[in-house]
Amino acid sequence: MPSKHTIELICNACHGDPFSVLGPHPCSHGRVSISCFLPTAECVTVTNAQGQTLGELEHKFGGFFAGDIGAAITDPYRLQVQWVSGQFSTLEDPYRFPLVLGETDVWLLAEGTHLRPFEVMGAHPTTLLGVAGTSFTVWAPNAQRVSVIGDFNYWDGRRHPMRLRRECGIWELFLPDVHAGANYKFEIRSVHGHVLPARSDPYALRSELRPVTASVVGHLPAMVTPSRQRQQANALDAPISIYEVHLGSWRRVPEDGQRWLNWDELADTLIPYVKDLGFTHIELLPISEHPLDASWGYQPVGLYAPTARFGDPSGFGRLVQRCHDEGIGLILDWVAAHFPSDAHGLSNFDGTHLYEYADRREGYHNDWNTLIYNLGRTEVRNFMVGNALYWLERFGVDGLRVDAVASMIYRDYSRKAGEWIPNAFGGRENLEAISFLKRMNEVIGVECPQAITLAEESTAFPAVSRPTYTGGLGFHYKWNMGWMHDTLVYMARDPVHRKYHQGEMSFSLIYAFNENFVLPISHDEVVHGKGSLLSKMPGDIWQKFANVRALLGYMYGHPGKKLLFMGCEFAQEREWNHGHSLDWHLLDDPAHAGVQRLVRDLNKIYQATPALYQQDFVPNGFQWIDHNDADHSVLSFVRRGTEDGAVMVVVCNFTPAVWNDYHMGVPLAGYYRERLNTDASHYGGSGVAALSGSNVASAEPCQGQAYSLTLTLPPLAVVFFEWMA
Repeated sequence: MPSKHTIELICNACHGDPFSVLGPHPCSHGRVSISCFLPTAECVTVTNAQGQTLGELEHKFGGFFAGDIGAAITDPYRLQVQWVSGQFSTLEDPYRFPLVLGETDVWLLAEGTHLRPFEVMGAHPTTLLGVAGTSFTVWAPNAQRVSVIGDFNYWDGRRHPMRLRRECGIWELFLPDVHAGANYKFEIRSVHGHVLPARSDPYALRSELRPVTASVVGHLPAMVTPSRQRQQANALDAPISIYEVHLGSWRRVPEDGQRWLNWDELADTLIPYVKDLGFTHIELLPISEHPLDASWGYQPVGLYAPTARFGDPSGFGRLVQRCHDEGIGLILDWVAAHFPSDAHGLSNFDGTHLYEYADRREGYHNDWNTLIYNLGRTEVRNFMVGNALYWLERFGVDGLRVDAVASMIYRDYSRKAGEWIPNAFGGRENLEAISFLKRMNEVIGVECPQAITLAEESTAFPAVSRPTYTGGLGFHYKWNMGWMHDTLVYMARDPVHRKYHQGEMSFSLIYAFNENFVLPISHDEVVHGKGSLLSKMPGDIWQKFANVRALLGYMYGHPGKKLLFMGCEFAQEREWNHGHSLDWHLLDDPAHAGVQRLVRDLNKIYQATPALYQQDFVPNGFQWIDHNDADHSVLSFVRRGTEDGAVMVVVCNFTPAVWNDYHMGVPLAGYYRERLNTDASHYGGSGVAALSGSNVASAEPCQGQAYSLTLTLPPLAVVFFEWMA
């Protein structure tokens, strides 16, 4: 029989090994003693499965019951409880059930080599010994005690303390009769004896909608069969044109209090819109559960839980499937660089710096008031690599765009001298984060060959999108932040000054083939006082729209995959606001509708023209005709595909002047067809035709080319000419 001190520890939720006290225990002469803790119980009787009484437990004090019920129990027993209210309940005893984690899982988790920790960690509805319930597991190696709390036990940390698996620092418990939909958290007593604020489950598959923060028991989504078609659509030689979306502000329902669309409503509206405009992929700003709307998802707490803002996880799965049914890929913005310090999250999780570095010089982001994952810790690496696989395997998403990679790989990122700690070799590189990124990309490459990873990396760190076996980080693609910055700076200049800054538009071709680049015009460029894409442009309103059209034309002609943030496709006038829908009424204006028509046609010509995408990442796919005509602010170049005859000539005039009789070299003899002109009248342009005379190249050499054309260059426009032989 437990001592009074032991019973007090149980009653006060201070006992670190509840299974040594609660549940059935053999005693002398083959007999069995059973103990349970049931606050507000009046009396407790032990029965067998048929309801026959095996014995009555004695109430010691404080809700602790114990008793010797006689011979060894061969059949499962139940607890028949009469409560002080007079009600009766028949309960399964959680402390009669065996271990939750198998030995193999325990050791793989301890080693940090469990590829899919989400299959065993967190909360999973299951059946154990023929009884339906939910298994709970949580990593808290330094805790004195951990309990499951939830709707099912009145959020009372005394009722369901967990068992510690000392081999791996994981606490576990099977709770009978707890099912999908139940709200829960973990209550942790720290090594110092303090009860911490209740923690959400790091591996929770569902979460409550903010402002409440409980985890929700959910079913693990089924594996999604990899698709050969998706692998081809994500390949380096495929046309990839990405529409970047913040789901909370793309479109709202005004007649219902400006509410968000749910997953199925998004599938019904967003997917047809994207397909109509010809984008090949959608990229969602982070959808992992996050408490603060204003973070746009970039401060996630529930990394495994699709946000409840738009419905339950199955709805997100349907959205992904609907995308694939329509031939559209889905990419998730994924945050591995940091996490917020909210009390219910990962910060100081078990009373120690478990997920984050302990030293603020390593573990705190000055810019974002967030904490930095300690990726040198095997369990944390395992948590993150497993999360990457989870989204790719269990929802079938096409790829992950990894946010803020530069902040991960440099220890001195946004830190002054003396505010950071060098690595083991005295350098500024974060070797643990670099190792993690390589490991993540290698695992994805082996386990999910159809999927891609994209790095938002803003420095000149070498070989970001090169295989790890050649010394690279292993990403498939890298955002070209330099191109985005230089291009937008140039386009913001008054055209009269652009001739002095021609290099801002040509510089990107010096390094264009060092990485597999995506050309982004992203959300970061149209928020926080930067203004909309349209508002950045100089000149009167006609010139502003013309500049936007020219920028888009130049992007689609330039080597690299394409990304455009929502609203830019119709030249949203105001800066993006995460709390409001896009201004869809602007499409009633011909100028805005014209930009949208241009984007649709650019996507159409892009996908139909191998010269514009097949050789994005090799020098053979690009050739300058002339990048030195600064006096006219004209750039001209050739794009080539892998097939013979796949040639597209692109000419850009970044002034509002019309250049008549412009003599320009072309690489091949024959007929050149004007495929797209951003100055066309149905886009809102002036309608100046570039080929007003002969469209057959003459044998007159020009600009280093063997042949030439005489053109009329429209104002503030980009023109595409396809060689027809």
